[in-house]
Amino acid sequence: MPALYLHIPFCQRKCPYCDFNTYAGREARFSAYAAALAADIERAGIELGEPEAATLFLGGGTPTVLEPEQLRQIMTGVRTGFALREDAELTSEANPGTVDQARFQTLRQLGFNRLSMGVQSFDAGELAFLGRIHNADEAERAFSLARQVGFTNINLDFIFGLPHQRPETWADTLRRAVELNPEHLSLYSLIVEDGTPLAGWVARGQVSEPDPDLAADLYEVACETLAEAGYCHYEISNWARGPIEANGLPRSASRHNLVYWRNESYLGFGPGAHSSLAGRRWSVGRSVEGYIKSASEGAPSRDYEEAITTDLAMGETMMLGLRLLEIGVDRAAFRARFGVDVTEVYARELAGFQARGWVETTDAHVRLTPQAWLVGNEVFAEFLP
Repeated sequence: MPALYLHIPFCQRKCPYCDFNTYAGREARFSAYAAALAADIERAGIELGEPEAATLFLGGGTPTVLEPEQLRQIMTGVRTGFALREDAELTSEANPGTVDQARFQTLRQLGFNRLSMGVQSFDAGELAFLGRIHNADEAERAFSLARQVGFTNINLDFIFGLPHQRPETWADTLRRAVELNPEHLSLYSLIVEDGTPLAGWVARGQVSEPDPDLAADLYEVACETLAEAGYCHYEISNWARGPIEANGLPRSASRHNLVYWRNESYLGFGPGAHSSLAGRRWSVGRSVEGYIKSASEGAPSRDYEEAITTDLAMGETMMLGLRLLEIGVDRAAFRARFGVDVTEVYARELAGFQARGWVETTDAHVRLTPQAWLVGNEVFAEFLP
């Protein structure tokens, strides 16, 4: 039962920190792209026997730059090639600067029941620095419109750790976010990615390198603020509302992202999208024009493809699963998948981290301790072969 990711490689304006495979000013190709993507999804699903899917994520880029009829065409391809479960989680990303009530209504009509909105900040100066096309009031209006058309599961994205970011502006952003009462919040530290305008600014001395100590302080502020507001910090960068369910996670946890964190199967469609299925993984070529041509002809190009060894699968299951702060890596699920207990495979690594107070092992789980949340990457790297 693979999860589905559909990539929309278009934006109204590309943000200077973004290194995703997205492009601005390609409106003339929207129609051809939607047709090619729909055909690719339908063909792949039929070839796989129209498998069931429990989650779908429409991302990018900015899916909401597409016209309603183009979104409908894409979802027709999905429903022809795949059997979406009745209770499937269908998420669409949305930029507050590219949505209106009609687009939200279209998403609802197409079956989407979860939104992920890239707000990033409620501070005017920070939004300008980040190149966002909306202001704080427009973000709040977009959230209100989404509620009005029936979205009861909304995630808001924010970025922290900007150069010289003032703690009081971050605290105000958190306050305004909490007042909206979204079901889910994703908070990401700013990273300077190679090849982005931001990287050029830093290299030329126009902008300071982000300060990791400041980012750590702001992260701790977020942890305290959101805990006081009743959010469960269930993954390193993610918080959710709702009662804790039998799986140990809050009801509003992202079911689609859990597929990634549990290192399960997913299929990605669109230029640059990645897939992992049946012991192999691959990525699609990044060219939009190349994708339109090859997908229309029934054979999307691949940048790379590889077999996933057992050692690599185990290591990645640890690396990804430890991001889940409350439940970590499920020992029974690990044994069922690999035929061996995690404490046998990684006895040396776990002993070392336990001695430092960074990892704890219970009968059911292996997970990070709060002391390790800020050094998670150091822990994760030890499990990769």
